[in-house]
Amino acid sequence: MERARVVIVGAAGRDFHNFNCVYREDAASEVVAFTAAQIPGIAARRYPAALAGPLYPEGIPIVDEAGLDALLQRERIGLANFAYSDLSHAEVMHLASRALAGGADFLLLGPARTMLPAGVPVIAVSAVRTGCGKSQTARWIAGRLRAHGLRVAVIRHPMPYGDLAAAAVQRFATRADLEAASCTLEEREEFEPHLALGQVVYSGVDMARVIALAERESDLILWDGGNNDFPFVRPDLHIVLADALRPGQEAAYHPGETVLRMADVVLVAKSDAAPAADVDRVLRAARALNPRARAIRVASPVTLDAPDAVRGRRVLVIEDGPTITHGGMATGAGYRAAVKEGAREIIDPRPHAAPLLARTYAKFPHIGPVLPALGYSTEERAALRETIVRCGAEAVVSATPCDLSSLLGAGPRIVRARYELAEAEDPGLGAVLEAFVRSAPRRR
Repeated sequence: MERARVVIVGAAGRDFHNFNCVYREDAASEVVAFTAAQIPGIAARRYPAALAGPLYPEGIPIVDEAGLDALLQRERIGLANFAYSDLSHAEVMHLASRALAGGADFLLLGPARTMLPAGVPVIAVSAVRTGCGKSQTARWIAGRLRAHGLRVAVIRHPMPYGDLAAAAVQRFATRADLEAASCTLEEREEFEPHLALGQVVYSGVDMARVIALAERESDLILWDGGNNDFPFVRPDLHIVLADALRPGQEAAYHPGETVLRMADVVLVAKSDAAPAADVDRVLRAARALNPRARAIRVASPVTLDAPDAVRGRRVLVIEDGPTITHGGMATGAGYRAAVKEGAREIIDPRPHAAPLLARTYAKFPHIGPVLPALGYSTEERAALRETIVRCGAEAVVSATPCDLSSLLGAGPRIVRARYELAEAEDPGLGAVLEAFVRSAPRRR
């Protein structure tokens, strides 16, 4: 019998997970290729045979999504499996239209087929958009759980931008582990804050093996999600963030609407930074979409390590990369903090951007007068450093969660903007966690 010919339309994360869950051992299907989008430099690789399994002794090519239409025709593709996140519903359907016009069916694999079971209780943190504050929420939750004497394993949505075989199963306990794994700036943004709190982080391409390792070393798994994707592991408590600074987006993006409808608890994040009317608008939308979930306001106060170094000076602001690019934010926490602390001028980096970053601004014209911390490659880190130098700032406010000073070397003073979750009502998220700890299922 001829195998069904499949292309997985992805962005180095959900796509590999879908393959591992559904297609790796399916003799009736042949995954001809993955396509790649959102993340620069991840095409022109192969999903290695060591991960792809015996049905794929030569691995599977990864090609640029721009060539999808030609790929569908050339390879006689019968099924296009869409497998990445934080696209508007319209953008997803444009991809569906391309697939259908190319003669292929269009498929979205759902949580029931792709969430893996765990042998310990699981709390998952997801969001309706990139940049809502998942990681600060996960850090806050992990601290509360450790205070109960629980061994917590944080599993981070994979970011396999380098050697895929080497990233099959990853365990990070120290900064040295990040160095050994040649982690990108984007990975460091997610891992470093956990490590600074003494929290071990797990990740990797082969999530079944990652979960098996994490559950051997923990009493509870905490899923720290990526973008606005739904979890790869089946949660007993699913916490989803919606952003009070982006009202009206609760049901506009995929799969953000899905996770909002799945949630047990909806956190309306950044309620301290948004107008009260916008906070109420997001609360109403969450309750309309998911009336069974509990909706709770939470805050995200931003502080600068050295506000005096910013006050009255010409300041360049560096923001978390994904939040500003495909997260759709014009500015972020760093910009708000610099303005609040009285910077004399916020330098617009766009006229000073190195060519590689200039292309990023052209691709994402919504970005305001801030510099997204892009560092997927050595070339991007060099472009980031070059742009910082060109701006001639007296101080740099860095709102990326990783320590840029250790990566960029000498230059203007870097003042870190830090933002952590804070309760905004009582009873709040803490009460939810207390109740969960008391009643959490014991599986072993």
